[in-house]
Amino acid sequence: MSDSSHGHTPAAWTGVIIAFIGFCVAGVFMVAAQPVGFWAGIALTLLGAVVGGIMRAMGMGQPKDTHPVHATTDTSKAQPAGVKG
Repeated sequence: MSDSSHGHTPAAWTGVIIAFIGFCVAGVFMVAAQPVGFWAGIALTLLGAVVGGIMRAMGMGQPKDTHPVHATTDTSKAQPAGVKG
C-alpha cells in the first residue's frame, strides 16, 4: 500500500486545503456566533470539493487506470488446494 499515490495529487491537495480553511473559518464564526461568517465558511468548504473535482477533470488528479478493478473469480470451478486439474 505504500506505493499507492492515492491522494498525492495537486487536485487532492488543493481541494483538501481549501476545504480545511473553510472548516476553520466556519468554526471560528460559529464560536463567535456570527451566522453569516459560518455559512461563508461552509460555502468555502464546499468550494474545495468543487475545485478539486474540476482540477481532477483537467487531468491533475489520479489517473483512472492506476487502480484497476479486480475481476471476480468464478468459485464454482474452483478446486481444493493441492489438486491439479
